[in-house]
Amino acid sequence: MMVFGEDVAKKGGVYGVTRGLQKRFGAGRVFDTLLDEQAVLGLALGTGVSRMLPVPEIQYLAYLHNALDQIRGEAATMSFFSRGAYRNPMVVRVAGYAYQKGFGGHFHNDNSIAALRDIPGIVIASPSRPDDASAMLRTCLAAARTEGSVCVFIEPIALYNTRDLFDEGDSGWLAPYAPPTRWAETHVPIGRARGYGDGRDLTIVTYGNGLRMSLRAAVKLTQDGVSCRVLDLRWLAPLPMEDLMRAAELTGKVLIADESRRTGGVSEGIVAEMLDAGFTGQLARVASADSFIPLGEAANHVLLSEAEIEQAARKLLT
Repeated sequence: MMVFGEDVAKKGGVYGVTRGLQKRFGAGRVFDTLLDEQAVLGLALGTGVSRMLPVPEIQYLAYLHNALDQIRGEAATMSFFSRGAYRNPMVVRVAGYAYQKGFGGHFHNDNSIAALRDIPGIVIASPSRPDDASAMLRTCLAAARTEGSVCVFIEPIALYNTRDLFDEGDSGWLAPYAPPTRWAETHVPIGRARGYGDGRDLTIVTYGNGLRMSLRAAVKLTQDGVSCRVLDLRWLAPLPMEDLMRAAELTGKVLIADESRRTGGVSEGIVAEMLDAGFTGQLARVASADSFIPLGEAANHVLLSEAEIEQAARKLLT
C-alpha cells in the first residue's frame, strides 16, 4: 500500500489526517506529489495495474474534476475492456462537501458528486461518523485488494474536527478507535446503511453532513411527539436499497435530506430507485440549491440547513 498526494507526507495533509504516517512507514510508502491531480491519479493507475494498492488523496472535491477522466476513462474501464484480465484497484480519498464556515468558494467548498455517480462499477463511500469512517475505509481497501475495485472515499471536511452532537461539550460525535484486530465485529459491508432510532412516523434518509443535521432535527421533532428514525446511507454507489426500503416501509413516510445540489444530486437517484422498487408511501426531498457555494455567511443561502430539514419533515407529516 502507498499513500500519496498533495502535502500528505511531511505536512500530513491540509487537515492533518495523514500526519505522522511518513515518519512511521517511510518515504517509499507515504510521499508528496506534484500539485497536479492528473499526476496523482495517473500514478495511482500505474501502481494499481502493477499489483500495488494505491491510496491517492485529492485535496478537495472540486479538484477531482481536473482529472476525472483518469477514473472515468481509465481506472473504471480497465476491467470492462480487458474482460477482467487487468484492473486498476485504488482507494481515492477525497476531502469533500461543504459547510466549512468562512472558507471555501466553489473550489474548496464543493457539494456536487454527480460526475461520479454515473460511472459504472465504482464504489462511492461517504462516512459521517468517525467509527464508520475507519471501518468503511478498511472495507474499501479490502475490496480494492481482493476484487480490484475502484473506490472513491469522500470525507466530510466540516466533520473532521466536530466533537459534539446536541449540546456543547456532550462529545456525542466522538467514537473510540477500533483497531484492525476488531475487523470481524466492526466490518461495514459495501451497500449497508446504518439506522438511528426506531420511530414509526417518519424516516429521514441522509448521508455526510446531513446525518448530524438530521439527528438534531429528529430530536426536535420527537419533543413534539413525532416518532422518527434516521437512516445514514453511508454508501452512495451502490445505494443500500435493501436497508433503505426496509426503513421506508416501517413508516410509510420518507424525507430525503440531501446536501448535494437539487439537480443531479443524490436524492434524485434515491427517489427513482425507491419508486422503481415499488414504494407507495409519501416521499419528499430537501436539498441544497443549484448554485456554486459562495464565501462566508452567503453560503447559508444555498446550503441545506437543519432548519430546512425540520420544516420539510413537519410539512410531510401534515
